[in-house]
Amino acid sequence: MAITASQDVTRLLVDWSKGDQAALDQLMPLVYDELRRMANSQLRRERPDHTLQTTALVHEAYLRLVDQRAVSLAGRAQFFALAAQMMRRILVDHARSHHAKKRDGVKISLDEVIGVSEKPDMNLIELDDALNALTKFDHEKGRIVELRFFGGLTVEEIGQITGTSPRTVIRHWRLAKAWLYGEMKRNERPCN
Repeated sequence: MAITASQDVTRLLVDWSKGDQAALDQLMPLVYDELRRMANSQLRRERPDHTLQTTALVHEAYLRLVDQRAVSLAGRAQFFALAAQMMRRILVDHARSHHAKKRDGVKISLDEVIGVSEKPDMNLIELDDALNALTKFDHEKGRIVELRFFGGLTVEEIGQITGTSPRTVIRHWRLAKAWLYGEMKRNERPCN
């Protein structure tokens, strides 16, 4: 029986989880295109003059993945969830650095973030702060937002990772979007 690419990815993930760093090197060519798609999706939400490129985001996420210790991944979806988390951290770190230099936030479409179009744009740092606040009191909803928005995972993939039904994922996603919108609206800085 021939080993499929998906089976090979799973085997390499298990090997990496057991401490085989060489498995990650073998894994990356198999998942590189998907990581580029995730990174490209994230960067499309950024400002037009964003200095971080797709390839740089993928490579930085790879470097952070290599540095992970005691990784326990059961499959492909969990790997992409971890990669999404790394990309989120990289983008937020980049936004904070840029914000500190310019004192102007990184704007992304709120419609893309939570499906509400009342505010034309928002700050990635504000989204990260609101997402951190959500995660403190409802970890599951915070994780779903991270996986869906930053990871671009499907409802079914999120259900596999979180061990919940697709209907529950959709319900939590809707509630989380509404909560994030309210939190960001409450913390909105007045315009001068």
